[in-house]
Amino acid sequence: MSGLNASLGYFVAAVIFVVTVKILLKKWPRFSFILEFASSFMLVACWLEVQTIVEIGQWAGGLGPDVTVTILFVMMLTHGVICGTASGNPSLTLMKFLQLEAPILSTVLAVAAQFAGAHLGLIVAQYYWSLELTDMHMIKNLMYGQCSTSLMVSMPQGFFTESTCALIFCLIYLKLSRRSAFIRVPLIALLLTFLSYTARQYTSAFMNPSLAYGLTFHCPGNTFTQYAVVYWLGPLTGMMVALLLYVGHIPRIFAKNLLYSQKTRFKGPKRPETQTTAHKYHNIV
Repeated sequence: MSGLNASLGYFVAAVIFVVTVKILLKKWPRFSFILEFASSFMLVACWLEVQTIVEIGQWAGGLGPDVTVTILFVMMLTHGVICGTASGNPSLTLMKFLQLEAPILSTVLAVAAQFAGAHLGLIVAQYYWSLELTDMHMIKNLMYGQCSTSLMVSMPQGFFTESTCALIFCLIYLKLSRRSAFIRVPLIALLLTFLSYTARQYTSAFMNPSLAYGLTFHCPGNTFTQYAVVYWLGPLTGMMVALLLYVGHIPRIFAKNLLYSQKTRFKGPKRPETQTTAHKYHNIV
C-alpha cells in the first residue's frame, strides 16, 4: 500500500498544479490556452504513473488489474471535472477549429501548449521516478531507458485501431457535447477507460496526439514515423470521419452538407385566397 499511497500523493500534486493555474487564469482570460498546457501536463504526468502501476505494480506492489482500471477511471473523471473544456487533446482542439468554433491563432496556441505540457509531464514523471520513493519507482527508474512501447501491433493495424477508437469516441463526444457536465464528464471518463482497457494489447487507444507523444514516443521498438502515423494521423482521421458522419460535412472545408439534406425552417407566404378570406372577415367584424 505504500506504493499506492505515494502514487496518490503524486496525483494530488498534479491536481493542485492544474487548479492553481485555473485560478490564476481567471485574472488573465486572454491566456486561456495555458489551461490546455496544464490539462495536457496532468494527463501525461498521471497516465505515466498509471502505466507504472500497470507494468510493475502487479508484482512489485501487489496491485491487481482492478486497482489500475479504477485509478485510470478516477484520473480521467478528475481531469474532466477540473479542466472542464480544456481537453488537453489536439484532436478535439482541431475539431473545434473545423467546426468554425475557434480561430486559427487560438487553435495553434492551444495545440502548441498541449505538446509543451505533455513534454513537461514526461520530465516531471522522470524526476519523480528518480527519487525512488518506493520499490516500484526504483524499478521503473532502472527500466526507464527500456520502456515498453504501447504499439503492440503493426503500423497498419495500429492506425486502424486508433482511428476506429477515435471515431467512436468523437461521435459520442459530439453527441454529449450539449448535455450537462454532470452527465457528460462521467460518461466520457468511462468511455476513455473502456477503450483504453479494450485496446491495451494493440495501441492502448490514446486517441490523443500529445498524450501519445508523452507516453510512448520515447520508447524503443518503433520509428518516429510509425508512431506519428498511428498516434497522430490515426486519431485525426477518426475525428474527421466522425465529424463528417455527425454533421454531414466539415464546415471549415465544405460549406455544403454532403450527407444529409437540410429541411427549411421558414414557412412560405400565405396563399392569396387565405389572405383574401381573412381580409373579408376583418371587414365584416
